[in-house]
Amino acid sequence: MTGASQQPSRSPSRPRRRAPCLILPAALLAPDAAFAAGGAHVIDDSEVEAAGNCHLETWVTGSSDDLWLANAGVGCTPETIPVLEFGGSVAHARSPASEETLVGVMPKLNLRPADSGLGVAVAGSLVYGADRSRLEAASLIAAVTVPAAESLRFNLNGGWVWAKAGPGSELFAGAQAEWQVSSAFGVMAEGFARSHGKAGAHAGVRWTSGDGRIDVDLMAGRYLDGATPTSVTFGLTLRG
Repeated sequence: MTGASQQPSRSPSRPRRRAPCLILPAALLAPDAAFAAGGAHVIDDSEVEAAGNCHLETWVTGSSDDLWLANAGVGCTPETIPVLEFGGSVAHARSPASEETLVGVMPKLNLRPADSGLGVAVAGSLVYGADRSRLEAASLIAAVTVPAAESLRFNLNGGWVWAKAGPGSELFAGAQAEWQVSSAFGVMAEGFARSHGKAGAHAGVRWTSGDGRIDVDLMAGRYLDGATPTSVTFGLTLRG
């Protein structure tokens, strides 16, 4: 969401919020792990970071039964390839029975900008489990952004996710609505489902600083992982 323009499409200095299914696909979403993979939004949009810029995204998610996930990620788009964003993240998950650290890489290719009237992108991810020394998850997701009005847009996702510790390969689909209420505040609501588990829902608010360099997100969710009833996420994004 854009702070100054009151439009939901990001300005060139604004990163999109990366989806959990892209950052930590289902390694933490498996029912036995019962973790939501974090990320302020589950559904991704089609935009990439502005060419030559980087951003830092951090968040903490607390879920039912004393389950926690802390994540820090960086995304950068080189000036030489302005349609391709390279991302990386480190996450630490904790439950009463175990702890786990995961490292992810997430490239994203923008095929058509949202300001053309219909944004299209393809994003992938690989997640490595440091504690088990193995590949834990992977994903390939198509993201479509539809600007519906000056302050409203819709994002659609569909694709494939795989988890070593979960049910294996799954299909994923979801939709999101973003409404920019004012220059500083926006609201979001989204729903999504996988081949296994319950369908999930997520909603929240975002505050953006006057210069657009800071985002603060607060969200509540139901069945983000298809198994855990409730979760709350606090996110902070910084950009240069």
